[in-house]
Amino acid sequence: MNATLKKTTVYPQTTIKITGSKSETNRLLLLKALFPNLHVANISNSDDSEAMQNALQEKAESSDIRIVDIHHAGTAMRFLTAYFATKALSDVVLTGSQRMQERPIQILVEALQQLGVEITYEKNMGYPPIRIKGKKITANEVTLKADISSQYISALLLIAPQLENGLQLNLEGTITSMPYLKMTLALLEELGVSTHFEGNQIIVKPKAEVASQVVTVESDWSSASYWYSIIALSEMGTQVTLSSYKKNSLQGDAALAEMYQKFGVETVFNANHSITLSKIKGALDEVVRFELNNSPDIAQTIAVTCFGLGMGCDLYGLHTLKIKETDRLEALQKELSKLGAAISVTNDSLHLKVSKENPLENVKIATYQDHRMAMAFAPLALKVPIVIEEAEVVSKSYPDFWNDLRNVGFTIEEN
Repeated sequence: MNATLKKTTVYPQTTIKITGSKSETNRLLLLKALFPNLHVANISNSDDSEAMQNALQEKAESSDIRIVDIHHAGTAMRFLTAYFATKALSDVVLTGSQRMQERPIQILVEALQQLGVEITYEKNMGYPPIRIKGKKITANEVTLKADISSQYISALLLIAPQLENGLQLNLEGTITSMPYLKMTLALLEELGVSTHFEGNQIIVKPKAEVASQVVTVESDWSSASYWYSIIALSEMGTQVTLSSYKKNSLQGDAALAEMYQKFGVETVFNANHSITLSKIKGALDEVVRFELNNSPDIAQTIAVTCFGLGMGCDLYGLHTLKIKETDRLEALQKELSKLGAAISVTNDSLHLKVSKENPLENVKIATYQDHRMAMAFAPLALKVPIVIEEAEVVSKSYPDFWNDLRNVGFTIEEN
């Protein structure tokens, strides 16, 4: 399905309900599988979280090999690899989409092999699908690289409390996406698990069970990023209220509130845990510079916002974007160039030049089976009509996205 977005102006004041963070949800779903006394509220309605739930709820019907297909869900692939490693079941083959089979898993596999788990590759060395023969793990020390994906580390941290002797992680190199690690550790602490993080070493103590409790997932800040972009590109005075967010969020993408001040967007945290975004002034600088090592998922949104405002940007810390649903740096360069942008990328940065020309009209934006490509480019309809190809891909993290856009005034034709 292609979505054709007409040039539009959004309503002056609207309210949007955004479901729980995919990142928090998937961590808590795994913890719930380990600790049945845990109950989770405001679960994300994303495809990724649905894939995670289905995989955890499925029961093997016989002693045959169990095949678990998580489609495009990268977080689920990493977290479930660790989870099934702790289960002494018949063999589990964990697989996914064609793109998922091109996304590396070797660092996590090798870490689990250090703990004595038997994992083999079904096709290509270092990539899914993988066959896991779970076991009771008694070893408690692992060394792994920290500069590739924080999801590998989080996967190990999440299973650590249920390991007989807990876990000590020794991390090599610069830690990527630190807020996501801190999110994992904060959720463990909330359940009463003892953790210690100092330098490049993390220790998690074993815990057999947790007290019965309900944990409510905060709404997804990554999903909020598209609303920040919409307000930044809107007329002065435009407002949108989003629920439900915390000022002391565990999510790294909460940095949006500060970053988007550069684009004239003010964030007010309301007493009912909603936030109100308001366009209060024009952009402050011709060129902005952001280090996004802790929040790489908002790089696409920021780059498109800058282009829509005629601004330039230099974005750094983006090395993990090359192993996402697509190579996001290459994809951004191709699609922004179609619209008339002057843009260059390296292995870990993006550089967009200032442009005073309006974006070209009715350009078809390829999404590369990447939900964030579709949603990042949609706000440009506030400047020119635009076509988003394979628009249904948004269901991976934000299934209500197109309906929410219609509810604030966007005109969208599906064909």
